[in-house]
Amino acid sequence: MRAVEIQDGFGLDHLKVVERPEPVAGPGQVVVRVRAASINYRDILTVRGEYNPKQRLPLVPGSDAAGDVVDVGPGVTRVVAGDRVMPIFAQRWIGGTPTAAQLRSTLGGPLDGVFAEKIAVDAEGVAAVPDYLTDEEAACLPCAALTAWNALVLGGSVVAGETVLVQGTGGVSLFALQLARTLGARVIVTSSSDEKLGRARELGAWQTIHYVREPDWGRRARDLTGGRGVDRVVEVGGAGTLEQSLAAVRPGGHVSLVGVLAGGAARISVVPILMNRIRVQGILVGSRDDLERMCRAFEAHRLRPVVDRAFALDATREALEHVAGGRHFGKVCLRIG
Repeated sequence: MRAVEIQDGFGLDHLKVVERPEPVAGPGQVVVRVRAASINYRDILTVRGEYNPKQRLPLVPGSDAAGDVVDVGPGVTRVVAGDRVMPIFAQRWIGGTPTAAQLRSTLGGPLDGVFAEKIAVDAEGVAAVPDYLTDEEAACLPCAALTAWNALVLGGSVVAGETVLVQGTGGVSLFALQLARTLGARVIVTSSSDEKLGRARELGAWQTIHYVREPDWGRRARDLTGGRGVDRVVEVGGAGTLEQSLAAVRPGGHVSLVGVLAGGAARISVVPILMNRIRVQGILVGSRDDLERMCRAFEAHRLRPVVDRAFALDATREALEHVAGGRHFGKVCLRIG
């Protein structure tokens, strides 16, 4: 079967489509025929060697996928052959607060990931695909959608009438826009593209900010709320944008730190956090219980992921470059099955 590997070094030049032996379902495992996968920025960092430069190679990257079960190992009763499933990001994190060991059971590093025609995973580490979604749409849920979900519900769920600010129009941000609106919140979206801001308004954004023309976008967001500040920020930029997020959020508000698109390290004053009692919380995807809970909300409201485009497995490099270049609106997928 075919798979994408990071082979003898990091970087896109070391990314190859190779033949691997067919996976076998061991005790407690299932083999999933991957129908589609989606790309997260983590995959780009992993290929570059920036996520974990000590990662052992070769490695199959990718963490978000959907497919169908083609084989079950001894002792498996949760699923049967033919079930449509999504592997969870941290294979051993079923529910509750994760342990360090559970957080090391992640697909796409250190474990082989999902950019392959077939994968063997824990039977406990899969969740059912909502029936109404396509394979490509479902492949966007286990990491990107769940990250947005937990950014909005951990530490107290967003409630109707609140204001949420999301950065950009990538997968996590558009999921946050959709989910926040479903919860009854108003959403402010930032971007450097007028076209993308227009599309965000079509999806229901309350206000938009062009952050290149308005580099002090945190103050602009505060002005849009009558000087009060937003209730919650879904922070995908990281250290490079956190200062503006702290300027945007109200006293006692919540900043969910979910990404490092603008960098992972910077000099930042903690005074605004202290003086305004701001909660800054790191979000690392979520558990299987979280994913199943989120899927029930998706089914109840018939929410559909925004898929920018899909590439063939042979074009994985082009797909990664498309995301790295910021040309996408929503999620970019690989069509595998």
